Amino acid sequence: MKYTRPNSWALSLLLATFALVASARAQSEFGSAAPNLSTSSLASSNAPTVSSTTGSTATDTDDQNALITIHSRVNEVNLLFIATDKHGRFVRDLNQTDFSILDDHKPPQAILNFRRETDLPLHLGLLVDVSGSVDSRFEFEQEAATSFLQHSLRTGFDEAFVIGFNNHTQLAQDFTDSYARLYWAVHRLHSGGGTALYDAIYHACKEKLLNDHPEHPVRKAIIIISDGEDNQSEISRAQAIEMAQRAEVIIYAISTDDSGLVMRGDKVLEQLAEATGGRAFFPFKMKDITHSFAAIEDELRSQYIVSYKPADFDADGRYRTIEISSSKKDLQVRARKGYFAPQQ
Repeated sequence: MKYTRPNSWALSLLLATFALVASARAQSEFGSAAPNLSTSSLASSNAPTVSSTTGSTATDTDDQNALITIHSRVNEVNLLFIATDKHGRFVRDLNQTDFSILDDHKPPQAILNFRRETDLPLHLGLLVDVSGSVDSRFEFEQEAATSFLQHSLRTGFDEAFVIGFNNHTQLAQDFTDSYARLYWAVHRLHSGGGTALYDAIYHACKEKLLNDHPEHPVRKAIIIISDGEDNQSEISRAQAIEMAQRAEVIIYAISTDDSGLVMRGDKVLEQLAEATGGRAFFPFKMKDITHSFAAIEDELRSQYIVSYKPADFDADGRYRTIEISSSKKDLQVRARKGYFAPQQ
């Protein structure tokens, strides 16, 4: 038989046929999509891929060589707290062994870090009550607030925003390190109307501080100047506190009530502050409010931080209580009352 050499067209057709057969066989063995054998996927097949977003493990049982992906979550709680003696003076020389912590009524699985924080940048929200109920002390509020900002904020290091609230919440100045901008924002506010305190806290925490993710650690706080009398909010007090806790915000409150009596609004301010690890102040003179602001600044720069891994932790989104106490006599410890676990 005489052999005839195939031409180039016939050879190309033959090779294409072999390629289609090989592709069909690969799909039947591995599924509808054949593996992508790029350099990155080859490297990944030699070691697990670790993610910090979920808590599931996925394997492909149809192929022994399938990529195994391990997803894990780092369950770490960072707790800021303040320690004072029986005279209210800050105690700044304490160690990890001087404290005990209960997370969801159980000791932590492990303490990861303990240190004193004195110089973190401040990210502050100044919430000024401009309702009709504070009209007689409005100028007093403005002068006290701008004095605090002038003495507390460091240009290029700290930032603050200003919100005025009555029955509505108004962002008078967004985050800035400029004292001049903050000063004019405070002095452009005008009094009048009802009081929606809880709405203002909720929106300040959710829209400004919950989404505040700087590249470096900061201390987030809200300073409220108000009489605490809420009569217009659509948000409840519990919802406002929850949002502050989710945003890891400390609330400080300075009361504008000058009646000399313990009013309902005073109790509200105390509850808001206590739930987040802050304090409420009740000054009656300009000198007193200046001292209140000075105490807030001192606290913000005189805190401890402990990082720990909770025991029996589930990423179920529920609220977990925190209890921290000291073994030293007459030592008072103040911190937020709890946090919300992340949810898968």
